[in-house]
Amino acid sequence: MKAEKRAYLELHIAVLLFGFTAILGDLIVLKAVPLVWWRVFITSISLFILIGFGKTLKNIPRKTIFQFMGIGVLVGLHWITFFGSIKYSNASICLVCLATTSFFTAFLEPLLTSSKFKWYELVIGAMIIPGMILVVNNIEIGMMTGVWLGIVSALLASLFAIFNKSLVNEADSLSITFIELSSACLFISLLFPAYYQYFPDDNFWPVGTDWIYLIVLALLCTTLAYVLALRALKYISAFAANLTVNLEPVYGIFLAIWILNENKELNQGFYLGVFIILLAVFSYPFVRNWLAPKNQKTK
Repeated sequence: MKAEKRAYLELHIAVLLFGFTAILGDLIVLKAVPLVWWRVFITSISLFILIGFGKTLKNIPRKTIFQFMGIGVLVGLHWITFFGSIKYSNASICLVCLATTSFFTAFLEPLLTSSKFKWYELVIGAMIIPGMILVVNNIEIGMMTGVWLGIVSALLASLFAIFNKSLVNEADSLSITFIELSSACLFISLLFPAYYQYFPDDNFWPVGTDWIYLIVLALLCTTLAYVLALRALKYISAFAANLTVNLEPVYGIFLAIWILNENKELNQGFYLGVFIILLAVFSYPFVRNWLAPKNQKTK
């Protein structure tokens, strides 16, 4: 029981750190593309140390490594659109858009994996739509670019989660994460010549407090959060874990109100939309658990 309580605490800390990612994205002055490069670069170094300086990679087939590298490109694009959404709107809007990941997964997973459509997943996914309409109708028109980037980010998050699920047993989690994030770093590095041709005035080197925020983002909100989440999953059920992970936008929005005072930029209609979206997201694990066959239910 003591180990289980510690696991819940560690998972909540991990989810809180994941939610804090959006806050740091708002505080960091760098634009989305160089910001993500520094995040994956610093995180990859820390993960390389954790996996014994690459020793664990020797046991992974080359084909599987290339597959994880492809997923890493999706991860890089997801984070670029995620932080881009924050830059063009704010952290709260970005996190609400990210909550639509379950909507995309409900439709895409059966199409990409040949699994059966689950009617309750489609219904719960559709419940998000009126919430998003309220969100969109209650923000300034200048923030719409951030909304679209946030929705694309959610779509990409759904895709890499689906592909990761099909390959997760091919290697240990830390090695998978290192391959994906280092591949994201390589991919963004290859993008830089074209990027700086179109955006020559964007800084590459962090300045001032950006260094501190980036280190916190990479080492605490990525590496530490991921290790805590992995360790917690050994002691708690998948149902409890999914329910806890759903708290990420909740934690993030409250942090945005507390630290960034974003409630002054948003009205009651926006938060009503947020409530509807989060209600749909939180109802999913309960409905799934209730409808699952009795012998498969998570205790």
